[in-house]
Amino acid sequence: MRAARRRVGGFGAGLALIMAAALVLRLWGSKTGLPYVFNVDEGAHFVPRAVGMFDHSYDPGYFINPPAMTYLFHVVFWLRWGGDGVREQFSANPGAVFELARWSVAVLAAISVGLLAWAAARLFDRRVALVAAALLAFSYLPAYYGHFALNDAALVAPVCLALAGAAGILRTGRTREYLIAGAGLGFACATKYTAGIVLMPIVAAAILGPVHGGRRRRDLLLGLVLAGGAFLALNPYALFSFHAFRVGLHEQSAASSDGGGKLGLADRRAVTYYLSTLLWGLGVVPALAALGGAVRLFARDRRVFWLLVPAPLAFLAFMGIQDRFFARWLMPIYPLLIVLAAWAGVQAFAWLAARVRGGRLPTWSPAVAAALVLCGQGLVYVVHNDVVLTRTDTRVIARRWMVANIPEGAKIVLEPMAPATFVYDAGHPSPLTRGGDRWTKRAGSHFRITPKGKKALIRDTIKLEDYERTLRPDLIGSYTRGGYCWVITGSILYGRPAVTPGRAPYALRYYKALARVGDVVYTTSPLAEGADEPPFSFDDSYNYRPLGYQRPGPRIVIYRLHGDRCP
Repeated sequence: MRAARRRVGGFGAGLALIMAAALVLRLWGSKTGLPYVFNVDEGAHFVPRAVGMFDHSYDPGYFINPPAMTYLFHVVFWLRWGGDGVREQFSANPGAVFELARWSVAVLAAISVGLLAWAAARLFDRRVALVAAALLAFSYLPAYYGHFALNDAALVAPVCLALAGAAGILRTGRTREYLIAGAGLGFACATKYTAGIVLMPIVAAAILGPVHGGRRRRDLLLGLVLAGGAFLALNPYALFSFHAFRVGLHEQSAASSDGGGKLGLADRRAVTYYLSTLLWGLGVVPALAALGGAVRLFARDRRVFWLLVPAPLAFLAFMGIQDRFFARWLMPIYPLLIVLAAWAGVQAFAWLAARVRGGRLPTWSPAVAAALVLCGQGLVYVVHNDVVLTRTDTRVIARRWMVANIPEGAKIVLEPMAPATFVYDAGHPSPLTRGGDRWTKRAGSHFRITPKGKKALIRDTIKLEDYERTLRPDLIGSYTRGGYCWVITGSILYGRPAVTPGRAPYALRYYKALARVGDVVYTTSPLAEGADEPPFSFDDSYNYRPLGYQRPGPRIVIYRLHGDRCP
């Protein structure tokens, strides 16, 4: 009994240490960019709407993303500042509001590490649980998105809760396990719709569990009812504003399959792209271990195989037919892949340990060895990325140069790589411009240029992905005629047509003309000296994974134009 208590105590201490490390790695660098929020999704989807709820009803007003994170942030802000206080804080110091929201996500991400360990221990044993916890804590993609006030890292916690419930159904079939799984499923779907894939392991566990007949059907129905209740508890206006909810789902689906792909997506095959992202988002060795674990489980334990393996395959098949694809969209299946990889790693090193020194190695040695091998790549990139995120963003550095060198009130052309507050001096509105901005920013063109050079009027708001398609060489003359003498460009914009030249040829001509007639007066790069600038990527250009990065942000190039009203 004393030995058993020591093992339990050692497991608890090890898990607590891993969770603490996960939290530190997600809080480290969480102030990146502030007070400016350079991530477009972070600046638009959750935090502003959570603050806006203090001025009107709890109806989120949109359902492109489910509102669980919005409600969570709303409660956190109310506890910290109160209704009037958070509005004042958001107006005077929005960076503090976003930082608190990021801390909330970091805490959820650390909790998800413990929940995954619970699920893995139920499916296998505590050695696999600790390895799975470490792999989730130190994998690059979950760690990176744990820094931001988004739902990508937060959704892992309810997915892991549902997986733990599914494991309990498979092992015991008790009613409470169905309730745990149902609650996790509902909360996961209310955080991100695609997290509903965790329903597959739950159904598989119900079919393969020890309880059959009417009780199984009753408990599964009870779990699904609870899932629906949990979803509506965090997304009540999906029922009260059903039409808006349906429209939001349609818009989300249309955005993922827009028929033409996103400008800058060089890879045209979603499945191969997603599989390639696993090699760095999860790691080369863990990805291979997950594949090996799936093969081994089919021969060793078919029940666990059917619980863990079909869901990732179905998810890849579904996401593979979409026209847009980003590595973070694969996060709902990361817990299942991690458990597979952890089990495979422990099994492999247990086999080796049995053949070393007559099998007299410590019981925990396979888990320690598996954790070191599986987590090594991720830990290197996570620590490097945290160091990068603590340094000043290139856009902030460029703005300091602009303050020192571009006259207040001057007219500028600023590409959409920074929020609207970028041109405003908080607390010191400029008397020289309309609205108090330090500089007058030129509005974008309302004409979309087709690959054949024809103009198409954009009747709605110009979206970020439309910007490069509005560029054409003759715009430069309109700049100088209007007195817009400074042009600020960034690699996250001019890099898009470079990797997909056939989709925006006139944008390429625009940048060539700009380089020909404009004087480059300032540049700043996020890369270390001597590092090659990687081609544009919606993952690497925004998450700074390559080791050549030394600070966040794009490469900034500022041009000074001459002629007409630009002497």
